[in-house]
Amino acid sequence: MARPRIITVLRYDVPVPRPKTHDEALRGRLLERAGELLSTEGPGALSLRRLAADVNTSTTAVYSLFGGKPALLNAVYEEAFRRFGERIASVPQTDDPVEDLVQIGLAYRASALADPQFYLVMFSKVVPNFEPSEETKEAANQTFLPVVRDVGRAVECGVFTPEPPERIALAMWGMVHGLVSLELNGNLPPGVEIASVYERALRAHADGWRNA
Repeated sequence: MARPRIITVLRYDVPVPRPKTHDEALRGRLLERAGELLSTEGPGALSLRRLAADVNTSTTAVYSLFGGKPALLNAVYEEAFRRFGERIASVPQTDDPVEDLVQIGLAYRASALADPQFYLVMFSKVVPNFEPSEETKEAANQTFLPVVRDVGRAVECGVFTPEPPERIALAMWGMVHGLVSLELNGNLPPGVEIASVYERALRAHADGWRNA
C-alpha cells in the first residue's frame, strides 16, 4: 500500500510579526535606572547614552519609547507618583478614620522603601528648572487627598479638634516625610530601630489632634 504524499505549502504573503523589543518591560527598566541615576548621582549623570548602556539597550530604544530627555524626565516623575499613589490609595477605608490615617502613614514608608530610587525624585528639585507636565503635577497632588479626606472624616465625627483638615493633614504629611527622609538618607541615630518608632510616632501625632 502506497504511503500518502505530504505536500508542504510555503506561503510568503502572511506577514510574520517582529518581536517587540521596545516594550513595557524595557520602558520600566529604563525608568528604574533613570530614577537611580537621578537620586544617587544627580541630573548630570543622566545622559541617554549612559542610560541605554546601563540597561543594555540602544539610544534608539530610548528615543523610541520617550522621544527625548525632557519626556523621559517627565515619565520618571509620572511613574514615581503613579506607584506612590497606588500604594496610598490601596489602604482600605474603614469606620475608624484615625486608624486609616496611621495605615496611610505606614503605606507611605512602605512605598519609599520599595522604590527609594523614586523618593528623592518625587520630593525634591533633583533636576533644577525642570517642570513636570500639568498631568504629572495633578497626579502628585492626588496622593495627598486621602490624608485630607480621612482627617476631614475625623474632624466631622468629633474625634479630631475642629481645625481645617488641610492643616492637620499637612502636619502629618510633614512628620512622616521627615522620618522617612532620615531613614533613606542614612541619617538615623545608630542603634535606633525605626519601624516601631515610626508607627508609635504616627499614633502619637494622631492622638495629639484628638478633641479633648
